[in-house]
Amino acid sequence: CACAAMAAAEACVGQVVLPGDVLLLPAHPDEDGERLRLGTAAAPRGRLLCGPGLRRCAAGLLVTKCGLLRHRPAGGGAAAGGAYWVDSQQKRYVPVKGDHVIGIVTAKAGDVFKLDVGGSEQASLSYLAFEGATKRNRPNVQVGDLIYGQFLVANKDMEPEMVCIDSSGRSSGMGIIGQDGFLFKVSLGLIRKLLAPKCEIIQELSQLYPFELVLGMNGRIWVKAKTVQQTLIIVNILEASEYMTAVQRKQALAKLSGN
Repeated sequence: CACAAMAAAEACVGQVVLPGDVLLLPAHPDEDGERLRLGTAAAPRGRLLCGPGLRRCAAGLLVTKCGLLRHRPAGGGAAAGGAYWVDSQQKRYVPVKGDHVIGIVTAKAGDVFKLDVGGSEQASLSYLAFEGATKRNRPNVQVGDLIYGQFLVANKDMEPEMVCIDSSGRSSGMGIIGQDGFLFKVSLGLIRKLLAPKCEIIQELSQLYPFELVLGMNGRIWVKAKTVQQTLIIVNILEASEYMTAVQRKQALAKLSGN
């Protein structure tokens, strides 16, 4: 059942929420059991994280996407107040700071590369944003190359900016992806499922064939196996895993392993 226009967030977790709904989160139940107080004097003890699909408003949290409301309870540290977000099946990616994505180089503009990341506009990538890159030692990046990196800047008022190094200057697996392999696109919901710790789909596939896999939060997946046939088999299983149950997936893998 869908939540009402204004309802307590705790009662809506796991339920369908619609754009325009307002979620009421009590900051101090003994003082105010309905509204989330946003002032500094009445700030909650734990920091509350507002995830995708939600936006702060005077009454609490305003829903901006249609989907299932999810909640991560308090775990200490920066997220002591827990986190709320909307789990939706959208296909259009919106850049978020810190997300690791797969981009396609579309142009060279001076010292900056332009990358297609699947968003509303292209992202920029400096030639110095690679490990060991200097003015004399420039990375060999060509138009059409695949780049795995993360967003350093991503908001609605500025052009997205990507880097291929972490805070310590190391690549940490980021950079240019090999020429071989197969790139395909899936829904953002499947990407989140595959990136979950100890994902059963990845564990079962690893027992079938040895392969290389790069997952981008923008819905792009790059796969490379020993042969083209094995690569296409893995691609088909990953694409179908979004619509198959665990039993159906295991049956399909059992048939392939039997061959």
